[in-house]
Amino acid sequence: MLLYVLFPVFVFSQTTGKVIKISDGDTITLLLKGNQQKKLRLAEVDCPESGQAFGKNAKQFTSAQVFGKTVSFVETNTDRYGRSIAKVYYDDGKYLSKELIKAGMGWWYFSYSKDASLGKIQENAQYRKVGLWQDANAVAPWDYRKMKRELRNNKKIEAAKTGVKIKGVA
Repeated sequence: MLLYVLFPVFVFSQTTGKVIKISDGDTITLLLKGNQQKKLRLAEVDCPESGQAFGKNAKQFTSAQVFGKTVSFVETNTDRYGRSIAKVYYDDGKYLSKELIKAGMGWWYFSYSKDASLGKIQENAQYRKVGLWQDANAVAPWDYRKMKRELRNNKKIEAAKTGVKIKGVA
């Protein structure tokens, strides 16, 4: 019975690690004690994809903020790719997701967040036209991924109709 009472404490306890890799604006890899690596997907923010406008900028921003630093994190969930979703804190309590949104380097991921203050921070970044908000036609990463998926599916359908193999389409 004691295990069930303490289990949430272990799951949501704060841990520290050194940032050794930035995959993209919202995914980092930490080196934990015992030389164990852990890949984290940042909670509550969705940054532009690598091939998308401001994708490289978001990665550079995240790198400038945390690369090589010891950060603390609280795991909140696991995504469908098996990555831990976490709130990451650095420099005496700065919340990385919040800083990305404030700088216009990511969208508030409202579908997976209950923190409406992040929405207000995003509105402020939009108003100030910082980062990706300089682009009047900025496309949210979830819409960008959906468009890419639909394009791939359309290519597959077209290839199946014509019997032609298209490079990059399985």
